[in-house]
Amino acid sequence: MSTPDRLPIRSHKSSALRAVGLLGAVISLAILLSAPLTAVAATSPGGSIGIRLAEVDAASAADPRARLYVIDRVAPGSTIRRTIEISNDTGGSRNIATYVSGASIIDGVFVGADGASANELSSWISLSTNTLHLAAKGKAKVVATIVVPAQASAGERYGVIWAEVRSGNASTGIVTVNRVGIRIYLSVGEGGAPASSFVIRALAGARGGDGAPVVEALVANTGGRALDLSGELNLTQGPGGSSAGPYAATLGTTLAIGASSVVLIHLPKALPDGPWLATLNLRSGLITGSGQATISFVNGSQPVDAQSNVLLQVLLGLAIVAVVVLAGALFRSLRARRRRRSL
Repeated sequence: MSTPDRLPIRSHKSSALRAVGLLGAVISLAILLSAPLTAVAATSPGGSIGIRLAEVDAASAADPRARLYVIDRVAPGSTIRRTIEISNDTGGSRNIATYVSGASIIDGVFVGADGASANELSSWISLSTNTLHLAAKGKAKVVATIVVPAQASAGERYGVIWAEVRSGNASTGIVTVNRVGIRIYLSVGEGGAPASSFVIRALAGARGGDGAPVVEALVANTGGRALDLSGELNLTQGPGGSSAGPYAATLGTTLAIGASSVVLIHLPKALPDGPWLATLNLRSGLITGSGQATISFVNGSQPVDAQSNVLLQVLLGLAIVAVVVLAGALFRSLRARRRRRSL
């Protein structure tokens, strides 16, 4: 199974899954890192600065993620170049700084480091210019060159190419910083890229504090590349044979290699409790996967927490069953030993 790609600004996780240590809540910086083909952030007094990949590697052209982000597999000692286009859609000229920072994936969130904070990957990258002056509606291209050291170890590394605009208020001394960026997912190693895959381990329904239903999907990255998830949920076989959907999954979940996270689907408050047959289809680039389960939504307006979360109940139930099975096996083993001794 597999997964989609997307850049999140914030990550949400249920308190139930937090309670069993499966996920940690993180709210990232208020930044936007690439929407389809362009990433845009507002500037003062109006308009926006945009950034996008100006070209896509032919081998990756069919992958939607490769149109949004720099996603490459390279051998140690390789050099690659990618062209970025930056646009000024504000009403006046702008001075734009360009730079590279490190990034990491934390609890389901792709987080670009503050400022030009470096990591190993960012130290390998240089830009053809670090300062642009763009007239209103102007555009310019910046070339990013990535030189991978011959001694670089195998593994995936993360970074961001940023375009930043600063504006100040002389009377208050407050400086406003707006920036947009393109993510970099660079896999280093010999041969082809590691396979990408994911599995939807569980689906559960609950109602939030406002009484609106929520479906939670526990998704695990079982492949060798980070994933960005998107998708939709359909509900069928509901009360009276009703159906509902599709409902979009909350975007912004990035799964690190070997990590698990929760994908949320928020539903209309008036939706009946069920039961429903829930079918969730997720994707990450060209990788797709699905999960299906019969779910119901908790009556009342209980928050999605450890007491009301169905998924937690399922996990605890499985744990109890495992303990009972192990205890039974141990008891039978001890009884068999006693019989042998008595003989």
